[in-house]
Amino acid sequence: MAARKKVAKAAPKKSAVKPKTKPADIPSVAKPLFDKILIANRGEIACRVIRTCKRLGIKTVAVYSEADADALHVRQADEKVLIGPAPSAQSYLQIDKIVAACKKTGAQAVHPGYGFLSEKQEFQKALAKAGIVFIGPDAPAIHAMGDKIESKKLAQKAGVSTVPGYLAAIPNADQAVKIAQKIGYPVMIKASAGGGGKGMRIAFNDAECHEGFGSATNEAKASFADDRVFIEKYIEEPRHIEIQLIADGHGNCLYLWERECSIQRRHQKVIEEAPSPFLDAKTRKAMGEQAVALAKAVKYKSAGTVEFIVDKNRKFYFLEMNTRLQVEHPVTELITGLDLVELMIRAAAGEKLPLAQKDVKLEGWAVEARLYAEDPYRNFLPSTGRLVKYREPKPGPDVRVDTGVYEGGEISMFYDPMIAKLCTYGKTRIDAIERMRRALDEFYVRGVSHNVPFLAALMAHPRFHEGRLTTNFIAEEFKGGFTAEHLPPHDPAMLAALAAVAERIRAARVGKMDDSWVVMLNRKPIALTMMSSESDIKVTIGDRQLAIETSWTPGEPLLRALVDLKAIVVQVDAVGSGWRLIHEGGQAEALVLTPRQAELYVLMPVKAAPDTSKFLLSPMPGLLASVAVSEGQEIKVGEALAVVEAMKMENVLRAVRDGTVKTLHAKAGDSLRVDQKIIEFA
Repeated sequence: MAARKKVAKAAPKKSAVKPKTKPADIPSVAKPLFDKILIANRGEIACRVIRTCKRLGIKTVAVYSEADADALHVRQADEKVLIGPAPSAQSYLQIDKIVAACKKTGAQAVHPGYGFLSEKQEFQKALAKAGIVFIGPDAPAIHAMGDKIESKKLAQKAGVSTVPGYLAAIPNADQAVKIAQKIGYPVMIKASAGGGGKGMRIAFNDAECHEGFGSATNEAKASFADDRVFIEKYIEEPRHIEIQLIADGHGNCLYLWERECSIQRRHQKVIEEAPSPFLDAKTRKAMGEQAVALAKAVKYKSAGTVEFIVDKNRKFYFLEMNTRLQVEHPVTELITGLDLVELMIRAAAGEKLPLAQKDVKLEGWAVEARLYAEDPYRNFLPSTGRLVKYREPKPGPDVRVDTGVYEGGEISMFYDPMIAKLCTYGKTRIDAIERMRRALDEFYVRGVSHNVPFLAALMAHPRFHEGRLTTNFIAEEFKGGFTAEHLPPHDPAMLAALAAVAERIRAARVGKMDDSWVVMLNRKPIALTMMSSESDIKVTIGDRQLAIETSWTPGEPLLRALVDLKAIVVQVDAVGSGWRLIHEGGQAEALVLTPRQAELYVLMPVKAAPDTSKFLLSPMPGLLASVAVSEGQEIKVGEALAVVEAMKMENVLRAVRDGTVKTLHAKAGDSLRVDQKIIEFA
């Protein structure tokens, strides 16, 4: 949505749902800001940038690796350039190849997206040397804010509140322990060049600090080619709240309110929302003004985000500044009506910001959920493969989907396993949350595991509804990992009734007659009677009657119905002679039988699952980095057995019980598939 020069300011509680933007609402562009822009990225953010460029009449160039030859961003761009093999170090991180692609295609500017080269000052310098505009800040600002140690020193000089800590690189683990003891536990060990949760460890004692230092430095070196780490006080009961900035090259800088990003898992954001349910106007203003002061101190230009940690008393401390567009920028766009990518392009083209701080509106509430290809029931292990089926919720004024995938496309093991960012908008926070719950039901993905069940559980959680958030929310509310027990309770009668209706429609059984059936829902019998007419179906279960209206037809993955006049969306998959129903993240197997068939069905034996308790299996596809044990070795519960690398992360596999190693079925350096045997125990 284009920025407007005069925008009325309104509090979230008084706002109304914005109408869907029409082409006529967007100002015409007499002359393109640039003729052609190259997007030095992939996936959903590349598609996001392309979308704005198309609206502005700017041609786009996609760069791609061999693994992304058929990617969505490649299909959507006007031109494409192959830049190397699948590993990002050989493609998307190759500055020379991207500069060459600009020269080859005549691209005048480059949008870096996020990740990859977006915060590398060397990239901006190389582009400038070649006469190509970098759609982002200048190299000095990237350098100043890119180093977490130096950025904290600059923040202190600019009058920004900072977390107590040791802001110099730490040489070894023993020194790290001494520093942690002086600061006082708990402490956070953080990579100086870090981001995205990589190279971060929390330590509550000397042993954890010693081990965490080694893990953080190794991970930092692998992810950023920089093994420097520092230590700061870990603030308990913290909230992660960030301020979105936009600045031009003429000394103007605005804060576009805040985003609450406290719902995190392993320091990776899962749910983001704007505004924060915690901040008051005074704190919001103070945080915004400090963020602007820091940006002006480094002569910042373009979009950027200043991240703060906020304690339970609303006292806030500077964490870092991200000198790029954030993953979660859509929620800010939804509450302000601004297109951040457009503003970045205009700033890069030398234009002044089209509005002042007093013009920045705040209307309604927006929530974003990150949809990942991962298995939440197996400790969120990445899932790779082909998207056999993929259908998004219908977009509109209250639903937005940013994605870089399509039905039939691949989720590659080489990159972040994000499927999409699902955003919902409402007049109030509860409106936005309830719309998100419905949109998650409408998101149909098959072929890979995904985290929709986990997202559904978060959206339904009472504490989340109350806004009582901290960065420890997931660890506290999902102790021991995510299970089906964490899902919102389902309505067995409703699911059984919908399964019976689906079966009747599939079998084309119609007419005004009574039908008595038994639905085996997860092997538990539910007896019901159906009466149908042309307009609706009435289902009686015990003393409960449900009136159901639906226009569903067999083959449609989403069964939309009015159940007692309440709109319901249930995903339905035909499985053999039965149905798999998915609603609010939960899954139920349903078989619609006659009463006599049901009597016989309960006598059928259930096939037992194979016993894999004597094996250590690979929980994901990846590289077996190391094996810490040998054949014949006795092991103790909790002992590290092997390390599997996947999606740039080290995953330590530990013993779940005492035992003895019988056979090693894989060795360091082997590529593993899911559930491949690594170790067999006696």
